[in-house]
Amino acid sequence: MMDQQNVMVILVGVVTFLIVLYYWKHVWERRKMPPGPLPLPILGNFLQIHSAGLMPCLTKLAERFGPIYTIYFGARPTVILTGYQTIKEALVELGDVFLNRGTLPVFDRLFQCGGLALTNDETWSQLRQFSLMTLRDFGMGKKSLEEPLLEEARHLIAHFKSTNGQPVDTSTSLMCATSNVIANMLLGTRYNYDDKKWNRVLQDSHDAFHIVSSIWGQLFDMFPDIMQYVPGPHQKIFRLFKPLKDTVEESIRSHQKTLDPAGPRDYTDCFLLRMNQEEKNPKTAFHIPNLVSTVFDMFLGGSESTAVTVNYGLLMLIKHPEIQDKVHQEIDKVIGREREPRADDRSHMPYTNALLHEIQRYSDVFPMGLIRATTRDVTFHGYFLPKGTDVLTLLTTVLRDPSQFEKPEEFDINHFLDENGKFKKINGFMPFSAGKRACVAESIVRLQLFIFFTMILQKFTLKATVDPKDFDVSPTESGLENVPPSHNIRFIART
Repeated sequence: MMDQQNVMVILVGVVTFLIVLYYWKHVWERRKMPPGPLPLPILGNFLQIHSAGLMPCLTKLAERFGPIYTIYFGARPTVILTGYQTIKEALVELGDVFLNRGTLPVFDRLFQCGGLALTNDETWSQLRQFSLMTLRDFGMGKKSLEEPLLEEARHLIAHFKSTNGQPVDTSTSLMCATSNVIANMLLGTRYNYDDKKWNRVLQDSHDAFHIVSSIWGQLFDMFPDIMQYVPGPHQKIFRLFKPLKDTVEESIRSHQKTLDPAGPRDYTDCFLLRMNQEEKNPKTAFHIPNLVSTVFDMFLGGSESTAVTVNYGLLMLIKHPEIQDKVHQEIDKVIGREREPRADDRSHMPYTNALLHEIQRYSDVFPMGLIRATTRDVTFHGYFLPKGTDVLTLLTTVLRDPSQFEKPEEFDINHFLDENGKFKKINGFMPFSAGKRACVAESIVRLQLFIFFTMILQKFTLKATVDPKDFDVSPTESGLENVPPSHNIRFIART
């Protein structure tokens, strides 16, 4: 009996010692890092995050610990940066220090740590430079991009006309429209809105994003080694993304068979030609896995985020019919009812331009941005961040920073209008992130939003099926992505 008691005492002592050692180790390791809530063994700060919700928890902790603090996603320490001044300093003024991509377990597995989004150092530099140059060759940032965007907008208008004013859920058609813009540049492909197979692929990808933003996706990111064996909705993420990846791979194989070195048709052809030029370079960044991951990533980022932003914008216009009336008036004055909008019109339409900026700010589609990592040891605001430290820049705290926006929690177009009604730029407008790792397709998205919105509002008045006062636009999920609610919209032809 005494032996059993002694063994029990020894076991309790050993466990207590290990717990104390664990906490002492973390306290010692964190002595020069930013402050933050004390993590539990293995769980880290999961219980706090789970009880409050990811985004409310992260923003609330900033009120307690300041604009820079440390939180543990499971056993992984991550430094959180909040507010315009702090994030601008990190991403712009010290951009080379916070340049690398940090740990993203879901997407690391999905993209096999390859492609433009997830690679670092020289591989990332080569892929980014190539992507920027190639996309510019196919119209990004140029007037020649107008025509393919106008062409897709015509298809979208025709689709909405076919509804004859009946209520319709726009999410699928908007995903198809925005994905077609990306598909045209990357793969030279366009899909019809009634293509059931393609719509299923897009819906699966959207559903996957929904799970990634849910508590199940957050659990996978915190405990990837455990969660990959645990049953649950998170297991569907990779099955739902697979059809899109398969489509990309199939298209690339087709491109390889029909490649004409004298006439590249799209981004994929240009990548394949670069592959052929560097086939004897063992360290080349240009190989099939990187092509698949880069195209796959651009599809996900470009089509999903733009479709969600347009959807949010349509919902906000229904909720605020007085804003819709003013946009109609400006369109009628500057463009008229017949002529199609052009990029040059944007500078003559301050109210519409301000509306588009406020839609992007308020919808806050990717509130956390994508995680970064330090490229070297650095002392930042008096705290020591070792090389490879994961850093999360909460872009939502920039888009809702009271130093930049007078009414950050309200939808207010006046944020981007001066006292004379002219459009004004605001430094805190960072929906595309900032610095060298900002979205490569920013100019495409900006012009696409302008053309899509102006053509839709040129032709239609948007109506809800309920009283606008009862129209709820609160996101249904808020994690990696703010997922908008589903509402039916009536597109009433303007006469």
